[in-house]
Amino acid sequence: MCGIVGVVGNTNATDILIQGLEKLEYRGYDSAGIFVLGGAENHLVKAVGRIAELSAKTAGVEGTTGIGHTRWATHGVPNYENAHPHQSTSGRFTLVHNGVIENYEELKAEYLSDIKFLSETDTEVIVQLIEHFSNEGLSTEEAFTKVVTLLHGSYALGLLDEQDKDTIYVAKNKSPLLVGVGEGFNVIASDALA
Repeated sequence: MCGIVGVVGNTNATDILIQGLEKLEYRGYDSAGIFVLGGAENHLVKAVGRIAELSAKTAGVEGTTGIGHTRWATHGVPNYENAHPHQSTSGRFTLVHNGVIENYEELKAEYLSDIKFLSETDTEVIVQLIEHFSNEGLSTEEAFTKVVTLLHGSYALGLLDEQDKDTIYVAKNKSPLLVGVGEGFNVIASDALA
């Protein structure tokens, strides 16, 4: 079962994400990844296998906002391309998703026939749809809300927009997602342990 963690407003987002993902290991997974919005540079780090392998690749990854994910393959084989987080074509939007979208192929055919997909996942369809509607003039919140209304299935979503480094957009249907409010930072997670 997949797991999600996210943090906004903490100076050490990478450590919080890795620690949160470690707390989700009990769920089982085949790959993991994080995305951290940094000062001058954003960082997407993914690994097939254990959290320890992901952690070893995060030296120098710093930022105040990030999302992370442990994946149990439902669409596509366990590999780097299918590991979360997934990004839109421009790289503006980055998304993690826990659940299964039943109508992702229909959405892909209806709205995204001109997009070259990098993965075999339903999650990449979601993030590409958000960019699609953003490119049509909707704000990030409006595009995110519109996409959520189109999804059939279960989901817990965490979305980052590189143009808004202080916000994680979240939505859930059937899949678990908790929001935690701390002093000077907020978190999201698939369960209380994380």
